[in-house]
Amino acid sequence: MSAQALTSPESPARSPAWRRLFSTERVLLAMVLLYPLFPVVDLIAEAGGFSLRLDQRLVTIFIYGLLVVALNVQVGYAGLLQLGIAAFFGIGAMATGVMTVEKYPFHFGFWGALLGAPLLAGLAGVLIGAPTLRLRGDYLAIVTIGFGEVLRTVLINLENITDGPRGLNPVAEAWVPMAVRELVGGGDASEATLLVMYYTTLLLLLSAVVLLRVVEKTRLGRAFVALREDELAAACMGLDPGRVKLAAFAGGAALAGLAGSLYATNLTTTADPTNYDFNNSIMVLACLILGGLGSLRGALLGAAILIGFDNVLSPLLDRGLQVLVGDATHPLARFSSWRWFVFGSALIAMMRLRPEGLFPARRVAEELHTTAEDA
Repeated sequence: MSAQALTSPESPARSPAWRRLFSTERVLLAMVLLYPLFPVVDLIAEAGGFSLRLDQRLVTIFIYGLLVVALNVQVGYAGLLQLGIAAFFGIGAMATGVMTVEKYPFHFGFWGALLGAPLLAGLAGVLIGAPTLRLRGDYLAIVTIGFGEVLRTVLINLENITDGPRGLNPVAEAWVPMAVRELVGGGDASEATLLVMYYTTLLLLLSAVVLLRVVEKTRLGRAFVALREDELAAACMGLDPGRVKLAAFAGGAALAGLAGSLYATNLTTTADPTNYDFNNSIMVLACLILGGLGSLRGALLGAAILIGFDNVLSPLLDRGLQVLVGDATHPLARFSSWRWFVFGSALIAMMRLRPEGLFPARRVAEELHTTAEDA
């Protein structure tokens, strides 16, 4: 075979092995895996007189990354306009509290809660989705918003069960073997627990991504795409839209429940139910829109940018502005107080300049560009 044939468009040459080995994703994954052992950013921050603890903040980013991936199953894959994902996040957190706090007799522990919370959240997704998924578009969005607000109000008012605004606590921490405690931080239990939480959340996030990548190539994954593109045509081709929608809704709810379980464990409390309100759902949706609908890479990128901005960059900017202004009480000395303006401006710019997101699925990008050209 000639060299010309090897480089022709019909048979594109594969990228060199070293480029595949050192791809951006693999390099970032290696950095994240090794960071607790080599906390370079923390050391630089400490040299500047600022305690950052990036590993703790990365745990929060991993948890919200899992939540964004869960919403991507419902909105990005199946095209369901779901605006109440925080409700299933809250169900997972509350289930973890009930299964682990001393107030209740269950005491399943951290690992038992990781199994039970997604199952309960997925069951809630089935119970809510079965009667409502006949609705489409804006009507489904209104129902999911209503469910989220009702759940938040119920969690606040059922103080005998949920402890109201105080939340259930203390939620059981991640179980750490004694050998790990002695190895990490000279036997410091908090450092060992943080290390276990770090790698547990990262492993569960990676497992969810790999699982959904496999689902994309299965019959169910193709059914999600067909349903999103044209529900009537999908039904004519023999698909049952109700079952496909319910599978997407329940699967996303279960992943959201898993994220909620990790969230409560990380905080050691189920927290105030207002943490599971409509604002949280919109934040997660904003992450998905920023990264790109239907794309796992986009979902992770959107979570890293927005949640990372809120948890990592914002405190650093607060510190810098306080030093610059010289008065920590000055209104302009807190960058975090007007972060919503930054989020809104970024979303407006994205909708105007790149509506498909930063890293969209190829099919979604082609559809949006085709629509823009036709208009």
